[in-house]
Amino acid sequence: MVFTWLQLAIFLFLFGGLLFAGGPLILSWIIAPRAKGGDIGMSYECGMKPHGRAWNQFGISYYVYALLFLAFDVDVLYLFPVAVWYPHAEGMMSFYKVAIFMGVLALAIIYFWRKGVFTWPRKIS
Repeated sequence: MVFTWLQLAIFLFLFGGLLFAGGPLILSWIIAPRAKGGDIGMSYECGMKPHGRAWNQFGISYYVYALLFLAFDVDVLYLFPVAVWYPHAEGMMSFYKVAIFMGVLALAIIYFWRKGVFTWPRKIS
């Protein structure tokens, strides 16, 4: 087998990619502090010492609403380029594509509504 310049370049880029990806991981493992206990295990609250029970867990509703907002917000961002290009499009195909996209979004909202995601749970004391 003859070793060519192309194979050398492939091996060099492979080695460089592995070094680029694994180098920071290995370096942080080598130079990271090994201290345990004290403030290391304490929860982080904006750089201040926590007050009271620091390990309170928030209800899942907050996270569900945040994820739903992000999902629909990103989907709506796809509509901005479409709205800019829509006057220049010819034919009805672009209208059908936008209608299908909006239909899928509407079906997702209906699905989440039926599953009860948008109802905020009442706190029982």
